[in-house]
Amino acid sequence: MNHLILLFSLFLAPAFADKESQKTNQNFSSNNASHKRLKRDWIWNQMHIKEEIDTPLPHHVGKITSSVRNNNAKYIIEGEYANTIFKVEETSGDVYAFERLDREKKAEYELTALIIDRRNNQSLEPPSKFIIKVYDINDNVPVFVQKVFNGSVPEMSPVGTSVTKVTAVDADDPTVTGHATVTYQVIKGDEYFTVDDSGVISTTRADLDRENQSTYEIIVKAKDAPGSSGDSSTATVIITLTDINDNFPVFKHPSFHFKVPENISVGGEVGRVKVEDVDEPQHRNTKYSFVRGDYRDTFEIVANPFTNEGIIRPKKPLDFEKVAEYRFDIEATDPTVDLRYFKSGGSRSISTVTIEVTDVDEPPVFTKLPYEFKVRENDPEIRTLGSVWAHDPDAAKRKIRFIRRRASPNGDYIRVSDTGIIQLPKPLDREFSSSYNITVAAQEILEDGRLSDRESHAQVHVIVTDENDNAPELVYPEEPRVCENAAPGKVIIRISATDKDEISPRGFFRYSLATEDSNFSLVENYDNTANITVKYGQFNRELAKIHYLPVIISDNGDPELSSTNTLVISVCKCNEKGNFTFCEERAKQVGVSIQALVAIFICIFTIIVITLLILLRKRHKKDLSGLGRNVAEIHEQLVTYDEEGGGEMDTTSYDVSVLNSVRKNGIKPEAVPSPYAQVQKPPGNITSGAGEMEMMIEVKKDEADNDRDLLPYDTLHIYGYEGAESIAESLSSLESGSSDSDIDYDFLNDWGPRFKMLAELYGSEPNEDFVY
Repeated sequence: MNHLILLFSLFLAPAFADKESQKTNQNFSSNNASHKRLKRDWIWNQMHIKEEIDTPLPHHVGKITSSVRNNNAKYIIEGEYANTIFKVEETSGDVYAFERLDREKKAEYELTALIIDRRNNQSLEPPSKFIIKVYDINDNVPVFVQKVFNGSVPEMSPVGTSVTKVTAVDADDPTVTGHATVTYQVIKGDEYFTVDDSGVISTTRADLDRENQSTYEIIVKAKDAPGSSGDSSTATVIITLTDINDNFPVFKHPSFHFKVPENISVGGEVGRVKVEDVDEPQHRNTKYSFVRGDYRDTFEIVANPFTNEGIIRPKKPLDFEKVAEYRFDIEATDPTVDLRYFKSGGSRSISTVTIEVTDVDEPPVFTKLPYEFKVRENDPEIRTLGSVWAHDPDAAKRKIRFIRRRASPNGDYIRVSDTGIIQLPKPLDREFSSSYNITVAAQEILEDGRLSDRESHAQVHVIVTDENDNAPELVYPEEPRVCENAAPGKVIIRISATDKDEISPRGFFRYSLATEDSNFSLVENYDNTANITVKYGQFNRELAKIHYLPVIISDNGDPELSSTNTLVISVCKCNEKGNFTFCEERAKQVGVSIQALVAIFICIFTIIVITLLILLRKRHKKDLSGLGRNVAEIHEQLVTYDEEGGGEMDTTSYDVSVLNSVRKNGIKPEAVPSPYAQVQKPPGNITSGAGEMEMMIEVKKDEADNDRDLLPYDTLHIYGYEGAESIAESLSSLESGSSDSDIDYDFLNDWGPRFKMLAELYGSEPNEDFVY
């Protein structure tokens, strides 16, 4: 083959040389036309060289020559690889390669040939470029692009199913026949897989089962030069079988046994049955079904999508007293199995399930849920609505006690007796609540009298039917106004009403005016509304700026109820277009609830009590401070004795002889030293002493009244009224001289020596004056 390539190159060389010679002639002709030089040509053979020549260096590549005939001519070459890899003999023009060339590194080299005069280095001909081509030899082995390839194929795939593709690359020249052609061959695992010339690996068997072997490791060889034993390389291919759903689930045990208490909730978990499915989790879709047994209405089996287990749940309450054990057969299947790959001959997967129910102390069971009663509102005769009933489902059959747990609305509106009787402590009001709900608990009474801690609940609904016990009320509009020059028939406002009672579909309100003696009229709209219109027109704002119009609203209930509502209408000034320009401001009525009024009164009462307590405390402190004053201060006071004494024996603090002397003809008693001012009653013809004392008191009073910064020295203590239950009434001596009472106090003389002093004092003449 190498000889053929060389022969082909020799045939092409003259043509290339002739073509290059023509190109050179044209260049010389164009460049030297102005100088009229002779035509000269570069002459050399086609240059080529084989790669990897094993003969000693240098290797002859070719010869460059020119038609220039000059003994001083010198050949040189220029370029990237000139004078390194390639060199030229100066006189002959032979080109040599001084290194072994590798086509896979560089396939061709471009150089420039020059001929110069060695004496002056002047160019004898223009430079010319030439190319040295490196011929390929089959010296490279096909190499895989990666050492390990991965592929996958579904299990049980038909023969010829594509798995993956491998690729090997040959660095030799692909234009040379056989140098870069790669062929593939499976040298390990060829009993399961094959590979074509393009590198596609496919299956050779249709029974590849993932459950038997999930992965295969094969070796593929790549070589060139078909039909010969050329060099080759290998790569590893790992093939994974992906799963398909081709296996049915199988129970791990032939039977399952579970124990469950009878009070398990509906939907609770009784137990789990387990199966084994060799397929991968995404292909496990086990369905459980009953095969034998009459308990499909009692239990259900639901597959857990994560664990593929069958969860047994009760569909209705269990009762140990009725059925203590359940036994049935179940089957596990997979409806999504691909029957094309199903392995026939396998047996059905059936298992026996036994469920043992254990006895527990169950709470009472109500006979009816829920309970509902109806009652008329405000009916004082209805006290009992009905009763609730529950029984003990266990064999003990204990007695039951009923207790009210919760109520809505909250309050003592409905009661429940211990025996379950529903009672009303007072009539119900539908307007407060149209329905009342309570929760009744039932508890068993144990043998020792205690209540069981287990209880059941029932809801009791009481519906209150309506009675017509509320009169309709006016829905007050927003400040009705009318122009003072309004025309007759002008609609002032549309009014409507509301009723707390239920209104039947045919229900309606009737509107009327309480009096026709007004400038207003009422027109029914027959849609539960009415219009207030102007009757005569022309209101006089000077007479009345606000009109109070009483409106009567009646319902059609049984009995019929009505209410009178006052509509406040303002008369306003308007412009020519009828727009309001000026209206008096009305004091807005602010409604206060009874609860708010009670709270306000309580606050006011509390403030008053606190204020009184503070004043009493200050007064008490003032009295205490007065006791500590010296004698010099006391003579400026009007001292009163506001303590109840011990009778006539109590004469240690006061000189009572002074008091006695006032009834003895004005005789002056002997002066007795006393820390208090002595009181005497002078004779009627002696007035000088009384005048002096009166003047002194008036002076002191004026000083106290005019001096706002100091407390008054002259104080007047008032005895509180006492003795309301006594026939003697008040015992206070103050104001007794000016009293208009006709009571004769001479009976005090009969009460003994202890009341002798009072008898003398109250026995005075009414026209006598006492001087302090």
